[in-house]
Amino acid sequence: MTDDDEASRPAPTAAQQKPIYAVKAEFFRVLGHPARVRILELLRDGERSVGELQSELHLDSSGTSQHLGVLRRLGVLESRKEGTSVFYRVRDPRTFQLLEVARQILTASLEATQALLTELSAPADAPRGDDPSA
Repeated sequence: MTDDDEASRPAPTAAQQKPIYAVKAEFFRVLGHPARVRILELLRDGERSVGELQSELHLDSSGTSQHLGVLRRLGVLESRKEGTSVFYRVRDPRTFQLLEVARQILTASLEATQALLTELSAPADAPRGDDPSA
């Protein structure tokens, strides 16, 4: 298909366009695989070759390529070829902010759970932090 073919195509109708919440859900669904999250974490310090990623992920070449392809098609990753090697990098650095916010949310949730467990494991006659008579 040429660029002219693309330009002559009619714009999608309202029925063909996905609502933004569906697009967001697809984005998070793709990011929802542990290997894909790990790939993004590995790329935090810059681009890496497919071989380096494969070694870090402990996946075969087919599995690594599949995950990289999904992230590339979604527009999260970019690739470049140098000789026989392919290198990947994250297209938008805000992706790392998204991962950091997720880490903060999970940390806060785990800290709240830990506080509750600590309170529950305290002896019944021990004063509680939220008890105004203590």
